[in-house]
Order: sequence, then C-alpha cells, then structure tokens
Amino acid sequence: MKMHHYSTTVNWTGNTGKGTQNYTGYTRDHAITVDGKPVIPGSSDPAFRGDPSRYNPEELLLASLSSCHMLWYLHLCAEAGIIVTQYADTATGVMEETANGSGKFTCATLNPRVTVQHTGMIEKAIELHKKANTMCFIANSCNFPVLHNPTCTAGT
Repeated sequence: MKMHHYSTTVNWTGNTGKGTQNYTGYTRDHAITVDGKPVIPGSSDPAFRGDPSRYNPEELLLASLSSCHMLWYLHLCAEAGIIVTQYADTATGVMEETANGSGKFTCATLNPRVTVQHTGMIEKAIELHKKANTMCFIANSCNFPVLHNPTCTAGT
C-alpha cells in the first residue's frame, strides 16, 4: 500500500491587538500556505463573523470534492477514449448547525457540465461519473453522501 503525506500551514492573522479577549474582538482571518504555492486567504463563513471576501473551510471542502471528482473523471475519460473538451462544476453542500453551535455537512451535490467531442460519447461520459465517485480520495473520506447531477453535451 502506498502512503502519501501532505502538509499545510494555517496562520491566524486576525489578532486586532487584544487576541481573543472577547468573541467580537478578533477577526477570523487566516492564511493557508503550502510551501512553494500561492497563499489562500481564509476566514470563517460570514454567518460566523467571517470575511465574505475570503475562502471559508466549507467552500474549500466543496472545492476539494469537486476538483478531486473532476481529476478522476478526466483520467477515466482519457482511458475510455472519451474526449472531454470542457468541464465545469458548481458544487453545493448542506451543513447542519446544531443547538450547541457545532455542525456537520449532511450532503454535497456536484453538478458537472461536460462537453465531449461528439454525441456518440455522451452515454459513456455520463456513466463514468459513477466510477469517478468511487475513485475520488476526498469523497471516500467523507461521512456524508456526495451526489452527482451531471449533464453532457457534444461539441467543441
């Protein structure tokens, strides 16, 4: 079995001078870094006093699911001779907040819009989303359903 190791650094940048002296006295801003890559500006969701101009963990979770699925899907299409010319996904998710303030995602839905080279590829192209879901590292790590609502057209 191959093991892959990953490392990220999260630095809180929201100390406005008094640290966490009170709940409203600091920002949720932080920087997500990986050596040699651009910084990702993070915060919490605006519902939790976050900066709406920065990425929040919930958005990044959906982006991880969506991009992992896409990468597996493109790989499987290439192996199957399905020529994908365009791919876009608008992923959505539902997070349930509990009475004590904690919460969890209850589902995510990927909505990939795929264009393939010609109509004879459409049926197999749609079918490959199921296999991509079973292969996706991120989806396999989630304890909630990851649903798919793909569309496929032919053209360039």
